[in-house]
Amino acid sequence: MSGTTDRTSHQHRVWSVADHLDDVLSKIHPLEPIELQLLDAQGCVLVEDVTVPVALPPFDNSSMDGYAVRVADVAGATEEFPAALTVIGDVAAGSGDLPAVGPGEAARIMTGAPLPPGAEAVVPVEWTDGGSGRGPADGMRAHSAAPEGASGEVRVHRPVAARAHIRARGSDVSAGESALRAGTVLGPSQIGLLAAIGRGTVRVRPRPRVVVMSTGSELVQPGEPLGPGQIHDSNSFQLTAAARDAGAIAYRVGAVADDADTLRATLEDQLIRADILVTSGGVSVGAYDVVKETLTDLSAEEGTVEFRKLAMQPGKPQGFGLIGPDRIPLLALPGNPVSSYVSFELFVRPAIRALMGLPDVHRPTTPATCTDALTSSPEGRRQFLRGAYDPAAGTVTPVGGPGSHLIKALAHANALIVIPEDTTEVAAGGTVDVVLLG
Repeated sequence: MSGTTDRTSHQHRVWSVADHLDDVLSKIHPLEPIELQLLDAQGCVLVEDVTVPVALPPFDNSSMDGYAVRVADVAGATEEFPAALTVIGDVAAGSGDLPAVGPGEAARIMTGAPLPPGAEAVVPVEWTDGGSGRGPADGMRAHSAAPEGASGEVRVHRPVAARAHIRARGSDVSAGESALRAGTVLGPSQIGLLAAIGRGTVRVRPRPRVVVMSTGSELVQPGEPLGPGQIHDSNSFQLTAAARDAGAIAYRVGAVADDADTLRATLEDQLIRADILVTSGGVSVGAYDVVKETLTDLSAEEGTVEFRKLAMQPGKPQGFGLIGPDRIPLLALPGNPVSSYVSFELFVRPAIRALMGLPDVHRPTTPATCTDALTSSPEGRRQFLRGAYDPAAGTVTPVGGPGSHLIKALAHANALIVIPEDTTEVAAGGTVDVVLLG
């Protein structure tokens, strides 16, 4: 929605949610790729296609503890008439010098060990007497403790099919196949795959560094007693956690008092470790709205931050700009906890995801049936209400009221109910869009 008071004046323009977000994202560019060690790359976005250099597994290997045998030697074996084979040695995982299995012979083999030449299948140890005439139970106990090069005789009580209990070379992936595509976010299983194919480093976009600070002389660190007129600082904790949830490396700065010089000095100190700065509080029109006062007066060398009115509830006042020599993006959010969090989800989270180079920066949105009637949504503003979404039923239930201070309700919500600008009421059973919060 364009400005409602003066469409020709940029200063008095009322921005729509979409226009403000588009403006933010138009000034955000993905971070430059770097080469990282595997564990340092967790959570980062891959910028190269990775192919498999060698087959996985790289050799035929046993999927069981047991005996490597020739199929013909155990054909027809039973409990009453077992096949007796000469044990010529052990094959452990990592073995390089493998004994050749000939007619009437077997090699004791461990899980993951390479299949020795001449062997066609693996007989599980449970199908044998464990070697040297012991019973199966005794054999299994002795199996793991026997020294390498063990020899003797093993009796096999069941036949086995060719290639049974063998993991074939390349059965996971063949050499030259695609392992991971550029754009993949590297989680534990992707890191494991990269390690399995021998990659020690990988080229990625680094996780963005986000610096979060709250402003307000009334804010007290959690764990400390409150004085008259004071409240605990929840915003910086909530927003730091949200930034980490979005994939960033987030740093929380202690609450900054309502003093322009202190805020300016704090921002200057934090620029060196920030890819994006997030403040909460001090963006309205009050006498002590220090963020707006400080950042409006930046010099041309320091950057530019513009403060806006958005056609949304909660979160009408917003600030955005680029500051410092490197023009670091700064998003100034309202101070009320719900306003601050909703603003983060709508504007900061997409900016973080854009810095990561992800193609889709938005939370998923889905239609849902609203269980309760919604009334008195402000006309001309897009309203975001907290909701409990039930994916099985496809319903959403409002949680708490519209007040921007109701942080308890926010803690029990898993979605935002979106009421469009031209809608003032939603009947019970009506369809609404919901933004899923994870």
